[in-house]
Amino acid sequence: MNTEEIRSILEKEGITKELPCGRAFEISEKYGVSKSDIAKFCNEQNIKIRACQLGCF
Repeated sequence: MNTEEIRSILEKEGITKELPCGRAFEISEKYGVSKSDIAKFCNEQNIKIRACQLGCF
């Protein structure tokens, strides 16, 4: 999925500054976006991933 599609999804979900990890998993399932694509986008756009379930962020 490309950057603009992910941007659109996160904007639709009201994500602008930070994203709880559990919510990232929900968005991944709901829209069929890989978790790694979401993480990469967030890193590039300085969106902080919080409360990471895996301890990665």
